[in-house]
Amino acid sequence: MKIVWLKTLKYTVAKSPRRILGWLHFEWNLLFLDKAKLPRPDVIVVSSLSLFTILNGLLLRRKYKCRLVFEVRDIWPLTIIEEGGFNKDNIFVRALSFLEKTAYKRADVIIGTMPNLAEHVKKETGLDRPVFCIPMGVSEDHLSETKPLADDYQSTFFSKPKFRIVHAGTIGITNALEPFFQAAEALKDHSDIEFLMVGDGALKPHFQKVYGHLPNLVFAPKVSRDRVQSVLVNADILYFSVYPSKVWDYGQSLNKVIDYMLAGKPIVASYSGYPSMINEADCGVYVPAGDVDSLVACILDMKSKSPGDRNDMGMRGRRWLLEERNYPKLAKGYMDAIFERRH
Repeated sequence: MKIVWLKTLKYTVAKSPRRILGWLHFEWNLLFLDKAKLPRPDVIVVSSLSLFTILNGLLLRRKYKCRLVFEVRDIWPLTIIEEGGFNKDNIFVRALSFLEKTAYKRADVIIGTMPNLAEHVKKETGLDRPVFCIPMGVSEDHLSETKPLADDYQSTFFSKPKFRIVHAGTIGITNALEPFFQAAEALKDHSDIEFLMVGDGALKPHFQKVYGHLPNLVFAPKVSRDRVQSVLVNADILYFSVYPSKVWDYGQSLNKVIDYMLAGKPIVASYSGYPSMINEADCGVYVPAGDVDSLVACILDMKSKSPGDRNDMGMRGRRWLLEERNYPKLAKGYMDAIFERRH
């Protein structure tokens, strides 16, 4: 496989004008790239972001008379309207909306990581378009790459016999972690239950200030990527959450969920969107996003189950993940989709 790198304007902050300028810089470089020495393609794949690339994709399809695939990893501009506070009438948002609709209407195939993307495409275009879900995948190699925790980390955070609810990841504005801390507060008199927050982020100091006094709440430092599984296997429940948002109406394929399922532990998720993965594998429970009472009730219900029942639940997730989301299976699905293979 030949890879051509196009250097573009660097940026350090995701929400910055330089990021947008970087997108435009990429399109300019791609437009004027000398393509004479490149092999003739069978398929052009435009992977968002950036949405601007659909324009170059349409030109390349016309040039090479080949198929054009539009790959959706984040639904824009819906994401920045719902979670970034942008008004739908903002001129930048309207421009992105035009590009999005153009991509949905004119691509030969649409592939997304979210399982209900077809509903969004129809809502935006009024058309039944060829939409396929090829979600994030996993390999058993991920397990062989796992390193053990340092002895002092293990002894500090996992030596006490507690029923542990663990969240591992960024402690940031978009992570909707308020229910986790509020549930810890509601269960503070349950001395055998511990809430463990593993990671760092912009809101960590705030949560430490507000909830750091709780006797059943522990903050642990982030670990390297190859030690995440070694943290997760020490949990009794793994937790993740999102804010209520129209973005989730079309489903999710989050790396966090993959990590959690791979650990073979039950999952509790504060999530009100289109259900997938956890319900398909029967390896956990969804509770309404932001509903602390439901979360507390779910935690207590999970605790009431036998360790064997919880282990069975968690292992169902791991088996399902390795069977349904392995790379060979996803690669075959991708090839079938882009070349319209039928079985």
